Amino acid sequence: MLVSTSSDVDPGVYYLFDRNSHQLQTFLVKRAELEGITLSHVQPITYPAADGTPIPAYLTLPPGHENAKGLPAIVLPHGGPSDRDDWGFDYLPQFFAARGFVVLQPNFRGSSGYGDAWFQKNGFKSWPIAIGDVLDGGRWLVHEGADPSKLAIVGWSYGGYAALQSAVVDPTVFKAVVAIAPVTDLPALKEQYRHWSNFELASAFIGEGAHVHDGSPLEQADKIKVPVLLFHGGYDANVNIDQSRRMAARLKALGAKCELVTWDDLDHQLEDSTARAQMLRKSDEFLRQALGM
Repeated sequence: MLVSTSSDVDPGVYYLFDRNSHQLQTFLVKRAELEGITLSHVQPITYPAADGTPIPAYLTLPPGHENAKGLPAIVLPHGGPSDRDDWGFDYLPQFFAARGFVVLQPNFRGSSGYGDAWFQKNGFKSWPIAIGDVLDGGRWLVHEGADPSKLAIVGWSYGGYAALQSAVVDPTVFKAVVAIAPVTDLPALKEQYRHWSNFELASAFIGEGAHVHDGSPLEQADKIKVPVLLFHGGYDANVNIDQSRRMAARLKALGAKCELVTWDDLDHQLEDSTARAQMLRKSDEFLRQALGM
């Protein structure tokens, strides 16, 4: 039998178990380079949304810290939007925690796994609720003592969309935005699926109406007042790279500070060790400069 084990502070180990001899042998250690490195425990918490709704989330504190007081912090919304974060090892929050950031991963309304009422109409059609919950996560971190001048938002895919749209809705909460493979234009997202078998599903999911224009960061770029760092792969079939290219061009035309990093041969997940390491280092450097650390 092949057995896998992991935890929040253990990326995981694969074992081979011989049922006849009852012997367990190590087969493969995931992320062996992290052996001996102190990782951060992931705490399930809730925080209040503006309407009083308790929002479930996961909080990761830097090693050696028991609270957020005086620390820089990051809100890290998940992708999807029909997804959710789970307890366990996740390299993104662990990296930022190791670099000294408090990391909050909110399962905002629009996340899956909490029932229809929580899902709302989904994170695009009900984006004001989802983005409101994300912003309230940032406000909660400040309430818990995190440094309000060193609060950022980082997201991938829908999480990148949430990061940009949060800066549109309230540019005072987060002082820097990192968006990886983000959705920036909802009509363009629908259109990119026109010749795919799921075009009608994607169109129905995003919908029609004022929320499509108002919920597109590209159309509201003039409201973003903080530095933005974008990453995108040229082979991204989930969210076309033009979404980031057009967003960067629009922000630069408006005089905003924006940088776009691309890889021509990578897809939505950026599944390349060198590229991911570059993304992490670049994000850390960008945040430290933008936040004055």
